[in-house]
Amino acid sequence: PQIVVSVYGPDFFGNDVVRGYGAVHVPFTPGRHTRTIAMFVPESTSTLQKFTSWFTGRRPEFTDPRVVAQGEGREVTRVRSQGFVTISFNVV
Repeated sequence: PQIVVSVYGPDFFGNDVVRGYGAVHVPFTPGRHTRTIAMFVPESTSTLQKFTSWFTGRRPEFTDPRVVAQGEGREVTRVRSQGFVTISFNVV
């Protein structure tokens, strides 16, 4: 099993935009586990698309969270690194 994390936040105009996506596998062994998730955000492919998304306030984002959890099809998606999220698990 995996946990998919989608982080949203306000931009300069006050619109909620995606700040990052990430996924991590849930540990099976009992105990307390800490995992650091590398976050990434999709990018526009052309300068015109970048300007249009900035002007309209609609940045590229994934509509299906399964894209983040699966590696299939992500090799053709342009993304950039966007920080880290630390998550703690208490597995019984």
